[in-house]
Amino acid sequence: MTQEIIAGVDIGGTKTRIMVCLSERTIADEVLVTETWRVREMETDATTLAGIVTNLCGGIAPAALAVGAHGCDTGEQCLRFQALLATRTGGAVQVVNDAELMVPAAGHVDGIGVVSGTGSIAVARTAEGKMLAAGGWGWILGDEGSAPALVREAAKAIRRTLDRGEDGGDPLIGALMRELGTDDQTKLGILLNETRGAAVWGRHANAVFDAAIAGSALAIRVIREGGAGLAALVELLIERGANPALVVAGGGVISEQPMLMTAFVDAMAKVSPPSQVLLLREPPVLGGVALARRLLAGQGVSSQIGAV
Repeated sequence: MTQEIIAGVDIGGTKTRIMVCLSERTIADEVLVTETWRVREMETDATTLAGIVTNLCGGIAPAALAVGAHGCDTGEQCLRFQALLATRTGGAVQVVNDAELMVPAAGHVDGIGVVSGTGSIAVARTAEGKMLAAGGWGWILGDEGSAPALVREAAKAIRRTLDRGEDGGDPLIGALMRELGTDDQTKLGILLNETRGAAVWGRHANAVFDAAIAGSALAIRVIREGGAGLAALVELLIERGANPALVVAGGGVISEQPMLMTAFVDAMAKVSPPSQVLLLREPPVLGGVALARRLLAGQGVSSQIGAV
């Protein structure tokens, strides 16, 4: 019976969720703050994660473990983390980017996964199993449509408006000032510059959506451009050979903010009209569980990322 224990892991930029199943029954479901265990050193992280998972499995390493890892943005990185986990668990292991959990979590086998949360990225596999990724460069360089990038673009939109002397009382200006606790417009840049972490910036994203609901033309444009930025990542993957039939979007921002999903769907209608675009309504960790079940049945996604 112990050979039927499987585990799926979703390592996000902010939170990590681990689900352990025995046959069809969930026996553990744990959510951790990612920074409490992950130090971004693969060997250390593999040792720590293997210990956490084994502990949740009752001291027994799972027969199959599938991990979607934020920051594993190439096939080589996935394979390295996979090999390190395999040596520490002894079971079948598969590591993919966390965006790759979207499609199996939605109950599908093939498609393009898009994450919009603390970061953003689009990931797919070619028919031969080669990993294709676009985005994931971090909020300073990109991460279009992510929480911190929306705040970044909102602040830039405010800056341009004020520099032109066009402060017409757009609700975004007041919303971001209240969010940052200031009544001085000139302090916006200083206050944001003092908090440089992506997660910290991302916490201010609600101000952008609240302003849009209040009728802010600036916020509406920022959200629309964020959705278009996500669609542009998908377009790059399609140009590189990804199957455009199905696109599944998920992550903390796009799943909780309908305005961003609408902007993404609208942009996708221009980028790839035939594509079916779905919003993932299930926890992405279920994609890890689905991949682990396939591993247990000897049906890894591809030879590129199969069990070690």
